[in-house]
Order: sequence, then structure tokens, then C-alpha cells
Amino acid sequence: MTATLAPPATRARTGALALACLILFIDGYDLFTLGTIGPSLMHDRSWGATSSTMGTLGGLTALGMPFGSILAGWSADRWGRRAPMVASVAWISAAMLAAALAGDLGQLGAARFCTGIGIGALAPLVSAFVVDHAPEGRRTLHLAISLGAIGVGGTASALLGRVLFPEHHFQTLFWIGVLPVVLVPLIWRMIPAGPVHRPQAAQPTDGRRARVAELFAPATRRNTVLLWIATFMSMALVYSTTAWLPTIMMKNGYHLSSSLEFLIAFTIGASLGGPLVSLLADRGHLKAVTVATFVLAALALLTLSSNQPRALLLVVSALAGLGSLGCQNMVIACLSSTYRPHLRGTALGVGLGVGRLGAIAGPVYVSAATALVASPRAGFVAFMIPAVLGAAVVSLLPRVLAPSQE
Repeated sequence: MTATLAPPATRARTGALALACLILFIDGYDLFTLGTIGPSLMHDRSWGATSSTMGTLGGLTALGMPFGSILAGWSADRWGRRAPMVASVAWISAAMLAAALAGDLGQLGAARFCTGIGIGALAPLVSAFVVDHAPEGRRTLHLAISLGAIGVGGTASALLGRVLFPEHHFQTLFWIGVLPVVLVPLIWRMIPAGPVHRPQAAQPTDGRRARVAELFAPATRRNTVLLWIATFMSMALVYSTTAWLPTIMMKNGYHLSSSLEFLIAFTIGASLGGPLVSLLADRGHLKAVTVATFVLAALALLTLSSNQPRALLLVVSALAGLGSLGCQNMVIACLSSTYRPHLRGTALGVGLGVGRLGAIAGPVYVSAATALVASPRAGFVAFMIPAVLGAAVVSLLPRVLAPSQE
């Protein structure tokens, strides 16, 4: 009996998807590390951290993201996916090294700002790369699988925190975050050089400005604005929950180990549930699935705010993760489906760059809500508001999202 080898195109697609998962695993680990170390950082009196400190650190991380998103998205359409992706992975490893060596909150904040630049760059780069290589009719699935690696990376961060804390210093997680630099040669080898070209008859007249202007062509203008608002809401939801969930759980009477268990369930739900809902999205229900994930996040977070049996709360935490990270993944799928290949990197980069303003506002907004409102449920209500608004905005999009032919 002779083995049957997969066709070259199939092997290439599988390799591209695997590489994308590895890179976004890094993204998720770095993103969730702040939420994982939060309780330990606040309990280390030598650092002098408070609840407002966590909001500031989360805001600084998010502040760097628009710069990375916009620059990386435009660079990907201009020069190809390879060079900016290599630069982003190397940059994010250097930023994690800086966080591991930080000696005070000022240095840690600067390192997290630099980390945010790298995190912001990776999502549009990898999303465009995945959609470029995914088979027709399975783009949302491939995108969901790769973006699900963000949740897996977050799970790894939370699991390591569960194992290492409080016996080890919280900066241990940053040292581990330096390791992804070893992927740079692999990325350089596997990702083709050069941009995705548009048809010859429709060459742009002026580089970056022309590409951004295309986002506001008559056929896509309304969708662009709605998708930017939806991205803002999804980012506000994701980054506030990832930065604050363990701390909010502790304010509701749970111990550090229990709070990290909820974060683990949150990230597992996001990782496993995303590919399942994407199968439905690929059957022509992308808009409905996107609305449903926002609504699911709101309902799950409302349930988490009340006293429930521990087993039920773990299940609901998983559903909250599916809704919170799932809505972000589905909004990215909407962005990928709305624009043509030559514009996809720019659309993702600028759209996610605008959305990252929500990532900046989210942690700071939750910090203010928990400081101003005495109720322990205040944080959960704060989480819910962008979820409800996101569902309302996505409901205004057309039922079928497809690239304009103009």
C-alpha cells in the first residue's frame, strides 16, 4: 500500500494555517499576560500597584496597538506579508524582554506600550495572510481557527500563572514571552515575499492615501463606518475582560486560584467555540453569528455577576469567552469579507487600528467604573455595555457581506 500525499495546494494551506496559529498563540499569550499577573502585581507591595494601575497598564498596552495595526496593514498591502510579520514578531519578543527587565511601574508601562505595538500589528497581518490562503467557502473557518489560537495563548498564560503564582515573581511570564523570536527564520521561509496585486486595469493612483480612500468608496462607505464602530466595541469588550476578569472575580469574593480558573475557562471557551460558530458563518450567516456572539457575551457576563454554583460559573465563563473573543473574530471576518484582496491588509489594519481605540478605552473605562461604583457587580455591568452596543451596530450591516466589484 502506498501513502497518498496531500496536493501541494492543500499542504501549503495547512502550513499557512499552522504558522498563523503559532503567531497568534504568541499574540494571545502576550495579550492575556497582563490580566494573569494583575492580582500578583497588586499584592506585591514593593511595586505600589493599585486597581487604577491595572487600568493604566491596560490602556498603555492598547495605546500602542493602533500604531502597529495601521502601519502593518498598509505595509502588508504595499510590500507583502512577510517582512512586516517578521519585524512584528521580533519587536514583540524584544518588548517582552523589556517588561521582564523592568524595575518599576514606569518602565513596565513603557514596555507594555511597545508590546501593544507588536500585538496590534499581528492581527491584521495574520488575518490577511490566512484569508489569502484559505479555500473559498472556508475563509471564516480558517480565520476562526487561527484567531482561536489567541485564546489558546491566553489559556497558556493563565495556566502558567496558576502553576507559578504566588511562589514565583510575576515577571517570570514576561521572560517566557521572549521565546517567540525563534520563529523568525520559519516565518521568513514560509511566507512568500511581495504584495497581493490588484487587477492591472485598476491600479491605484497614489499608494497609501488611495488605499484608505477606497475604504470610503460609495459601495463600501456605510459598511466601513459600521464595521469600525463594531470593531471598537469588540475591542473594548475583549481588552477590558482580559485585563480585568481575574481582578473583578476576586472583588466578588473569589481567591486568586479560582479567579485564574475562570480565566482559563474563558479562554478555552473562546478557542474551542470560535471554529464551531464559524462553520455556520461560512454558510452565509456571518452577520447573524456576529450579532449572536455579542449577545452571548452580554448574557454570560450578566450571569457571572450573580452567585451561582461553581461548576455553572465555569461553564458560563467559557460562554463569556466564546462571546467576547468570538465577536472580535467574527468582526475581523466581516472586515475580511467586505474588501477585495488588494485592499484587505489596509482594511484590516486601519479598521483594527480604529478599533484599538476601544482597546484603550475598555480597561480604563472598567477601572473608572469599579472605582466610582461600590457594587462588586459594577465591573460586569461595565463589560456588558459594549457587547450590547456592538450587537446593535452589526445588526445594521447588510445580511450578506461580499467584496464590492467597483
